[in-house]
Amino acid sequence: MTLPMNLHSAADLLRTGGLVAMPTETVYGLGANALDADAVAKVFASKQRPSFDPLIVHVPDPEAAWALAQDVPPLARQLAQAFWPGPLTLVLKKTAVIPGIVSSGLDTVGLRVPDHPVALELLRRAGVPVAAPSANPFGGVSPTRASHVTVPCDAVVDGGPCRTGVESTVVGFDEQGQAVVLRLGGTALEAIEEVVGAAVQVAKPGAKLTSPGMLERHYAPRTPLRLVGDTRSVPVAQRRDQRLGVLVFNPATFVDDAGFVQQWVLSERGDVVDAAARLFDTLRRADDAHLGGLVATPVPDEGLGRAINDRLRRAAVAPGPDPAGQ
Repeated sequence: MTLPMNLHSAADLLRTGGLVAMPTETVYGLGANALDADAVAKVFASKQRPSFDPLIVHVPDPEAAWALAQDVPPLARQLAQAFWPGPLTLVLKKTAVIPGIVSSGLDTVGLRVPDHPVALELLRRAGVPVAAPSANPFGGVSPTRASHVTVPCDAVVDGGPCRTGVESTVVGFDEQGQAVVLRLGGTALEAIEEVVGAAVQVAKPGAKLTSPGMLERHYAPRTPLRLVGDTRSVPVAQRRDQRLGVLVFNPATFVDDAGFVQQWVLSERGDVVDAAARLFDTLRRADDAHLGGLVATPVPDEGLGRAINDRLRRAAVAPGPDPAGQ
């Protein structure tokens, strides 16, 4: 893969407190030097992200991750060996070098090694760990192409479309060092359980915020989204009167599409990996259609399908009070 010409200057920006939108295999991240509290504060301001939502820190290799953590459980190293570089974030007890703003005051920090050649080269050239949440306004649809990045930043590094298309799976550890999935994502739960050798607990949406992506409502398009088990539950007259679009997994799930203003299929071949890569891009196209609403049906709840359904469920939650006020 040919590296972008502006990679050297982007690395300089990161070292000197700038904000750089960078590609990863999951989504584009809005990066800042994770050791510079002032730079990280710019990330929160640019995204309009509440300070109670912690950030994930990206590093070029496992050794760099272990240097930022302490009391690392053996299972964490085992999972890192199996899945890094890749879409897996490990929440570990942090060292004092990580500013509190990165972890929202928690004594833990999310760490991962991304599986994207441009991201890895940028991290190596920058020589600093990079805190990088998704490069979109807080709570909105994550960017999977450079052209999707609209938040204020100093540079956008174009690494092409993201091949995974949903954020990383986040794994934390209990007091016994056992794994707990805090957010479903690009590493399948089944793959993690195979490494662990046992069933792994999955935290429920709205649980105590110990990692990004745990809010009950998140990843939402501007267009109101409704998640239904079957499109036949939506009356045809309502589809027309409310100018509804519909989003389904594959052509076979178009049981009844009469009356919908526009239709989108996540995967023509019925592949959850393909559907995950297309999810956020499709939600953006639905927003661009200026519909009255969007109806979506779940995908098979296995592999990356679990992460897709998780994103759809969170996007369908009605807006509520500001969590910061609760």
